[in-house]
Amino acid sequence: MGRALAENGIRLIFGGGKTGIMGAVADGCMEAGGEVFGVIVESMNTPALAHMRLTRLEVRATIHERKARMYELADGYIALPGGFGTFDELFETLTWAQIGVHSKPIGLLNTRRYFEPLMAMVLNAEKEGFIFPEHRKLLCMADTPQELLVCMQDHRHPVDAVKRWMRQDQ
Repeated sequence: MGRALAENGIRLIFGGGKTGIMGAVADGCMEAGGEVFGVIVESMNTPALAHMRLTRLEVRATIHERKARMYELADGYIALPGGFGTFDELFETLTWAQIGVHSKPIGLLNTRRYFEPLMAMVLNAEKEGFIFPEHRKLLCMADTPQELLVCMQDHRHPVDAVKRWMRQDQ
């Protein structure tokens, strides 16, 4: 994913850690000549956790400030397999798109089919009437980084669905 971002001239904005999947994505992006910007929370800015070889690393006092800064800097959002933090950021980003706070593309890199159970849940919520079909389409999902970037580039925000959901069309 990191290499694909760099090859497409896309700057990586992420949480600033050196461990796990995102640390590897950051390394891959930098190795391919890409720009990598980390925004880390103060409590995680330690030698064991913080990535010190980034293009730029910014420290924020709280997780809320960190997320707000990342959202401000990003032109789109990609979730890779992860845990509660990934889900929190993904669903907050989706909710903000649903209510019209932003119109940026949101992607899921479906590595090893990781996000298929999540998409099944989203489809069930749509079937039960909790999600408009247009809002489900806020999510791009692909198995490879290149396919995901193409999907996200083709993203069209469902402005009419936002208006309908917010009851602005009545």
